[in-house]
Amino acid sequence: MPTLHHRDDGLEIHKVVVGPFENNVFVLRCTETGEAVLLDAANEHDRLLDLCRGLGVTKVLETHGHWDHIQAVPQLRDAGYAVHVTAEDAGMLPSYDQVLDDDSVIEVGRLRLRTIHTPGHTAGSMCFLVEGAPLLFSGDTLFPGGPGNTKNGGHFPTIIESVDTKLFTLPPGTIVMPGHGLDTTIGAERPHLQEWIDRGW
Repeated sequence: MPTLHHRDDGLEIHKVVVGPFENNVFVLRCTETGEAVLLDAANEHDRLLDLCRGLGVTKVLETHGHWDHIQAVPQLRDAGYAVHVTAEDAGMLPSYDQVLDDDSVIEVGRLRLRTIHTPGHTAGSMCFLVEGAPLLFSGDTLFPGGPGNTKNGGHFPTIIESVDTKLFTLPPGTIVMPGHGLDTTIGAERPHLQEWIDRGW
């Protein structure tokens, strides 16, 4: 499968890169049941709909409400996929179905996906941790080389606190799959926190 990005015991992660900002769209799929969720209906809705139909997607989870992550939301909702987003970012979407709460569990077949509210990039930014596997979908909260941009309505001290207290407490081997660009790990990024604070972005 050309979209397959990662495989572990009982799960697959598929990835496509879409739109002018090269957004990462991930599908987490339970290989035991075939049930899956899509993270960020960013762009290129026809491509995402094909992905959803081919991989058994049942719902869409938004990491945050910035426009480059939500362009395909109307078309996926029209096709019957419920869209979930935090209450803080819900007003940024053209439409949605369910509100995501912090520290809750979303069942994906036999997989469990835990929500981690990480404000700073936006007020409602959400990361998703696969329980029992070292896998984190970080949206635009954490990238290789630092936190997400906070110049367009974000807040730098808040995102630093989110990264430090909610993400850097995870095991160092945790694989971080961000909303743009390449994967990294918690262990690779954690030593650089003070550098990011000192540079101010």
